[in-house]
Amino acid sequence: MSPEIQEAPEGGWSSLKVDELKEQLEARGLPKSGKKDELVARLEEHGAADEAAPAAAEPEAEAAPKPARRRGSAETSTEQPKKAARRPDGELVVRARSKYVRTAPRKARLVMDHIRGKEVVQARAILTHAPRHVAEDILKLLNSAIANAESAYELGPEELRVVKAVVDEGPTIKRFRPRALGRATPIKKRTSHMTIELTTTTNGR
Repeated sequence: MSPEIQEAPEGGWSSLKVDELKEQLEARGLPKSGKKDELVARLEEHGAADEAAPAAAEPEAEAAPKPARRRGSAETSTEQPKKAARRPDGELVVRARSKYVRTAPRKARLVMDHIRGKEVVQARAILTHAPRHVAEDILKLLNSAIANAESAYELGPEELRVVKAVVDEGPTIKRFRPRALGRATPIKKRTSHMTIELTTTTNGR
């Protein structure tokens, strides 16, 4: 069991034995190595610091208490809502991005080119029947962008179209495959960062 913290005796810390001084230092989490004079000085400094701490805290207590606020609470939050992202021509833009998708950017761009500029309903149909495997990842990203529009601006799929669909190259994962005669063949597993932006359909566009 750890020793109990005691107050300074009437005769001061110098009236205690070295073993007793070390016990008090250990109870306070202070180093207990050194001569008796050093141990006494260490305890006196620690006691002076404890006395000064309440005095320094008194001015803070005099200040008016701030009302408690739950972190992330919508009712008590004073932050202003972010402005909606808009294109230069004033149209609303809803964005969704997927990073580190395990597919080559070249293959993903072949599918992205088919849905760029299309209405969301038509883009969904194209991705559903596309033969390439990456179409599943792009369809998930499109559905995520639609969900963002529904939750943030209450817009349905019939009111949206794909205004931007781009694929950026992500980091390449490098692996090696053993071959004959002790050789190794490098394998490059490419990744992609895909971005889809939706906007509202205007004038039948």
